[in-house]
Amino acid sequence: MNEILALRRPGAANAPFSAPVLDDDESIRLQALDAYEILDSEREKSYDDIARLAAFICGTPVALISFFDRDRQWVKARFSSSTFAQTTPNLPRSQAFCDLTIAQPEPVIIVADILQDPRFAGAANIIAPAKLRFYAAVPLVAPTGAVLGSLSVLDRRSRTISPEQTSALQTLARQIMELLDMRRTVIGLSAANARLGQQSITDALTGIPNRRAYDQKLNEEVSRARRTGSPLSLLMVDIDMFKQYNDTFGHMAGDTALQSVARVLLTSLRPYDFLARYGGEEFAIILPATDLSDAILVAERVRALVSNSEFPHRKFTISIGVARLDLEAGLKAMVQTADNGLYRAKASGRNKVVVGNLEKILAAE
Repeated sequence: MNEILALRRPGAANAPFSAPVLDDDESIRLQALDAYEILDSEREKSYDDIARLAAFICGTPVALISFFDRDRQWVKARFSSSTFAQTTPNLPRSQAFCDLTIAQPEPVIIVADILQDPRFAGAANIIAPAKLRFYAAVPLVAPTGAVLGSLSVLDRRSRTISPEQTSALQTLARQIMELLDMRRTVIGLSAANARLGQQSITDALTGIPNRRAYDQKLNEEVSRARRTGSPLSLLMVDIDMFKQYNDTFGHMAGDTALQSVARVLLTSLRPYDFLARYGGEEFAIILPATDLSDAILVAERVRALVSNSEFPHRKFTISIGVARLDLEAGLKAMVQTADNGLYRAKASGRNKVVVGNLEKILAAE
């Protein structure tokens, strides 16, 4: 058992604390605590410095910055002088002084002599091993009024702290809350940036990756292929006669059709393949670790699935150009080769898979 904060409320000397009851107030408190994502976070010098400063100001051998979870007291920062035992300060709430701080929040809690305080009448057998006598704590209170934790100082001798020291502890507690508020702001900004980042690489209409995401992914896969020597193939896909469909049924119907085709394409691919909307009615499919023969098989499967699927108003077919990365020719040549295959597939009657002519691309340069 921890020697520093293993304290009990008045009552039977041998009766353990019961587990905290999770009422509405406690649920609200835990939600407020969760918003800061502080529990089980890594050590941070800013918190360590505040704990050290609290001990220095109050002249105590120990200072703790603690947060009160559902069933435990978790210590974010701790200062202990060399004369005080280095024991782990994290405790179950059934053995800690958290509940008094939460249930009876005061600006400052000062216990000059724990052995003489009636609130700890049954705790002598717990306090004795640590020879703990003095305890003072300032609750860490969120703007909602919820008590998240405490800044506390402890000593092995009976004593008190001056009004100036008390005021300094309260100032340090406010600094901790400012650190927490900055932490929550950073968390919010990170989440917002993640959402914006996801939006910037997602096609708003179809919900699949957009051209920007495709460019990033293709560069990554080409770099990987160069590094590992694994094959890489690319499919360029175009919906046949889509302009005619738009002219006949309207652009809203066209948008719905694009969404439907994107869903069908997704279902036809392997988990590691990458589908993106290239632009208009054109899609690109990146096939990592896929040689040309396998890429042709994937393309034929995709083509057949689309042609056999039902869509609003009428069926669709697609034309597909296929290319494999030639490491000497590079990325640009692969894209041009796939475009060449797509052009030839459409020119020769559509609803076809055609391998692009790399030699023709290289000869034209």
